Order: sequence, then structure tokens, then C-alpha cells
Amino acid sequence: MDKLKIALAVACVIAGVWGYYYFSETAQVLRVLMVMGGLVAAGAVGWLSAPGKEFFAFAQEAWTEAGRVSWPTRKETIQTTAIVFGFVVIMALFLFAVDTTLAWIVKLLTGRGE
Repeated sequence: MDKLKIALAVACVIAGVWGYYYFSETAQVLRVLMVMGGLVAAGAVGWLSAPGKEFFAFAQEAWTEAGRVSWPTRKETIQTTAIVFGFVVIMALFLFAVDTTLAWIVKLLTGRGE
């Protein structure tokens, strides 16, 4: 029975996407609502199946666990972001220098240099 429910959920998504393209002359808002309706219907049907209930239980546990995580402070986040940004800039400059040097060497070896 659960396989039938999952197949019905997939069919709801497919129907929503099909409606989006089949009614191409309809207003964009209504077409997007068709897709969203298909997704909501698929979620509702999927939630009624055993795998769906297991997934939603897992999602609730994950949300609870995320609340227990020791998140970094604003200062730590800004410092880490600055370090990553600095590293990216340094690597970009290094790769630019290597690329330019290799291009210059190839030009010299092929006789196209100045």
C-alpha cells in the first residue's frame, strides 16, 4: 500500500508540472500555483505513507538536534569569513601569476614572444 501512496505522490508532482506546461497560455501565477499544488498534494500523500512518516520524524529530530548545536558568535563568523575571503584573494593572485608566467613561457617557446 505504501508503494501505491508513493506512486500517487510522484503522480501529483508530475501532474503539477504537466499542468504548468499544458496550460502555457494561462497566467503565470496560476501555472506556478498548479506546480505548488502538486507539490503540496504529493507531500500530503507522502506523509501518509510509512516512509513519509519516518522521514518527517527524522526531520523533526534533525531540527531538534540543530537547536542543540553550539553555533559560532557573530564575531567568530565574521573572522572566519574574512580569513576565507583573504585566502581566496591570495589564491586568485597566485593562480593569476602562474597562468601569466606559463603563458609567457609558451609564447617564448613558440616564437610568438616579443
